[in-house]
Amino acid sequence: MKRSNAPIFWALFGAGGMLSALIGAVLVFITGIAAPSGTFLPREMLSYSNVLAFSQHWAGKGFLFIIIALFLWHSVHRIFHTLHDIGIHAGTGAKLICYGSALTGTLAAAYALLRIG
Repeated sequence: MKRSNAPIFWALFGAGGMLSALIGAVLVFITGIAAPSGTFLPREMLSYSNVLAFSQHWAGKGFLFIIIALFLWHSVHRIFHTLHDIGIHAGTGAKLICYGSALTGTLAAAYALLRIG
């Protein structure tokens, strides 16, 4: 029987979907409304020095990497399957483009986070 790599992509899709459902809206609220307006959080919360300190800590790097990577894999998997839904029967080329872009984005995020402090 031929082995499939589909479970790996479905696992990344599921993990990214769970994270986006649970904390995606909260991240948008905090970074787009609450902190910039100063209504619910102090404006200094997202200052350059605070965000840099967060991204230099190992836990902050891990959090940012997980969020970026899993959101990328979730969105790419959804785009790939949406192509099929709208009538574009994607083959190996589309799979390489979609999942290759997620892999490239994940590696770029890892490189950028490792370069910070």
